Amino acid sequence: MNNDRARGALLGLAIGDAMGAPTEGMTLPAIREKWGRVRGFVDPDAAGTDDTEYAVLCARGVLAAGAGLTSQVVADTWLEALSSQRTGFNRAGFSEMIAIANLNAGMQPPASGQRNAETWSDGAAMRVAPIGVYAAGDPALARRMALADAQVSHSRDGIYCAQAIAAGVAAAMVENSIDPVLDAMLAALPADSWSSRMAHRAVDIAARAGSLEQAEEDLFETIPLRHYMWADIAPEAVALTIGLLRANDGAPSVIESGVNIGRDSDTIAAMAGAVAGALHGASVFDPAHVDQVRSVTGQCIKATAGTDLIDLADALVERAALDRVTHGVVRDETTLGKETRA
Repeated sequence: MNNDRARGALLGLAIGDAMGAPTEGMTLPAIREKWGRVRGFVDPDAAGTDDTEYAVLCARGVLAAGAGLTSQVVADTWLEALSSQRTGFNRAGFSEMIAIANLNAGMQPPASGQRNAETWSDGAAMRVAPIGVYAAGDPALARRMALADAQVSHSRDGIYCAQAIAAGVAAAMVENSIDPVLDAMLAALPADSWSSRMAHRAVDIAARAGSLEQAEEDLFETIPLRHYMWADIAPEAVALTIGLLRANDGAPSVIESGVNIGRDSDTIAAMAGAVAGALHGASVFDPAHVDQVRSVTGQCIKATAGTDLIDLADALVERAALDRVTHGVVRDETTLGKETRA
């Protein structure tokens, strides 16, 4: 497994998250009016937000359980990390906060995700890139592991979208073009689902556009669900991510597109950055950007403070290699964590 690509996935997520935070909730025209086009960090203290920090928790669960990841492992990882936190959760998403309250009340997954007023949010999709890193080249495994993670806080489309991002990163870890990556992402979305319809529409819009700028404008005009008060809707955010990946041909410039399209821009740029980073590797990123986000600040989840994302990516690669060599695993296509000997 390629360490540079693994590092790229986590650093791309964090760069997109930090760069997109100032434009979160804005419209594309408003961003243009204020900044022209955001091409870097507009805040000298830019850092990853809850997107990056929940991805750290996701990675910890993967490191603990490998391919045998279960929703209970994820829930236990969350509760352990949050047990000592006495302050508020800065910028935390509603879906995660409700899930934490459910877990603290003794509710177990999948009920903790099903009984959630924002079960369709992008809170699960934003955090599952580490699963794709671990499951490099195996989108089916990535989907099963993402199901286990997402069930803690989501159901239905919130889960489907998490599976699409995890599958996309897993494919990008071994592919050299965006087409098979997008195929893996779209295949993760049930054909009759809201998420699938939105994602296919976004791909069509991006394919028809005559330029990147036109694609961004057309996606912004067509995909967002403006009748709802919040922009953290998974089918919208993942559709915009997929559309922008198509428009940028999977290039790292997709982070900039995600930042400038507005809506839930930190999450869109983070998800797109994870896929592009896995496809191209950390070496494509500006070293100054890497230095800015490499060490997690813990502004939302205090227990993640000081986590080195490069070290974390390397640990995921090491765990995946160890599991494949030690266990000689032949992955069962139907049951998460079920293994047979090669």
